[in-house]
Amino acid sequence: MFGFGEMIKGLKANPKTIVFTEGTDPRILEASARLLSGTFLKPLLIGKESEIYAAAEEAGFNIRGAETIDPETYPEMDAMVAKMVELRKGKMTEDQCRDALKRSNYFGTMLVAMGKADCLLGGATYSTADTVRPALQLVKTKPGNKIVSSCFIMVRERASGDNEVLAMADCAINIDPTEDDLVEIATETVQCGRVFGIDPKVAFLSYSTKGSGKGETVDKMRNACEKAKLAMPNVPVDGEMQFDAAASPVVARTKHLDGGVGGHANVFIFPDINAGNIGYKIAQRLGGFDAYGPILLGLNAPINDLSRGCNGQEVYSMAIITASLA
Repeated sequence: MFGFGEMIKGLKANPKTIVFTEGTDPRILEASARLLSGTFLKPLLIGKESEIYAAAEEAGFNIRGAETIDPETYPEMDAMVAKMVELRKGKMTEDQCRDALKRSNYFGTMLVAMGKADCLLGGATYSTADTVRPALQLVKTKPGNKIVSSCFIMVRERASGDNEVLAMADCAINIDPTEDDLVEIATETVQCGRVFGIDPKVAFLSYSTKGSGKGETVDKMRNACEKAKLAMPNVPVDGEMQFDAAASPVVARTKHLDGGVGGHANVFIFPDINAGNIGYKIAQRLGGFDAYGPILLGLNAPINDLSRGCNGQEVYSMAIITASLA
């Protein structure tokens, strides 16, 4: 399984605790059983202990040793409520915070905010918004960051046996990012890509290559690219360019691109969520790439969202990725 050997090695040297907000879901239980057998990442399951163990037994998964927490009987709830009131800074009353903490997404996020866990993985049964909203409100963005964004890590085995690894962003969160948003998306994606061994070469994508087309989105991508070059002076960044010019050395030469990015890009920044979401899914479904993500970027702690159509293997993989970013 791509890249996970090094991640697991790092986690064995520095074990983490990950919150699963949907403790009775069979996919979560499958991943938790595998993690418990590996002893490098401790799962913390939210829900009633009796219901969690009953669900595990019914599904045939051994989760002995897993920690469970039931929000209804959590002994430190008063302290958690007080901390949440403080974090919300007058935007929620004590009663509103106590009510919110009955929900596993808010409760789990507060466990991370209070340092009881290192990271969180949720969303197997609820929307991306229900994962991102508590994260923004409670864990918040890193100092200097203004947005939460996301990337997908795309992996395909080459004929030589090694892996082709790409990063694509933002394919899941920001609908129509501004120039400055795109710079932040690119910077965060570069940092994330390095965790997966990517030596970043960043292409800002468009339907235009170096002024061949005109339009507001062309200007947006060109300007964002220039800002990104200033923000990351030691990273090869180029654009605006079409995807073929970014990915194909032959096309890049035809269009007279130099500087090391054209034809060799491995970090692709899309102009909006339409292009990004469609692009990564084409690569996944027609290009034979495995897609890992969406990996949320820009938060003070790793909190990631699962697809509601995920399977146990995908939960296991995303748990390792999430913990490795902690």
